[in-house]
Amino acid sequence: MIFAAGLGTRLKPLTDTMPKALVRVGGQPLIDIVISRLLAAEYDHFVVNIHHFAQQIKDYVSIRDYAPMVQFSDETAQLLETGGGLKKAAPLFDAEKPILIHNVDILDNVDYDWFSRQHLPEEDAVLLVSKRKTKRYLLFDNAMRLMGWKNIETGEIKSPYEYVRRTGLSQHGEPFNEFAFSGIHSFSPRLFSLMEQFPERFPIIDFYLSVCHRARIVGMVKDDLQLMDVGKLDTLDQAEQFIKSL
Repeated sequence: MIFAAGLGTRLKPLTDTMPKALVRVGGQPLIDIVISRLLAAEYDHFVVNIHHFAQQIKDYVSIRDYAPMVQFSDETAQLLETGGGLKKAAPLFDAEKPILIHNVDILDNVDYDWFSRQHLPEEDAVLLVSKRKTKRYLLFDNAMRLMGWKNIETGEIKSPYEYVRRTGLSQHGEPFNEFAFSGIHSFSPRLFSLMEQFPERFPIIDFYLSVCHRARIVGMVKDDLQLMDVGKLDTLDQAEQFIKSL
């Protein structure tokens, strides 16, 4: 699933007239960059959520060679965030296969074939993480099972475990492993049943944090992870150089 519904407000004025999925980096629209890399890893079914200038994305995709592989999840009526967007798109996926989730405006050096092989049959979700410096970290135990989330500036902790919320430590009083989430994850359709209690609109991380005591949600560390968020006008030139370096 490729999240492409956002307003792209940080890319104004470009996104005053087009969706961020069609913003070009090195002469190529972001959606082409993401899909071409996934095609190279032999993915052959793409679900793209749309909202801002939705018809432009449909029209553009319709003339691409990969058009028969794309289905759209239309959020024109309301933006549903990452969790709600995935929930709405549930009927479009194969119930037996994990779903790779990727933002249209993220560039990275991930080998998607490698990442898909990290999702073991008994795991419900695999979150790609790294040691990148950030203000918000996911907390994992020594088996890399998700235990919570921490904002290091405010000290806020989210977790379904009361002792984690209270102490920020494991049951044995040990600190957790803190990693930054890349926004790239592999999701088992088994989890859709746990989404039924959630509203139409919610972030996927809130969902993971509320069910990680009931589902096997794990982190996969990529030490050499390179990520670039093409979120601002001044990053477009940097993004072109980033693609060339890959």
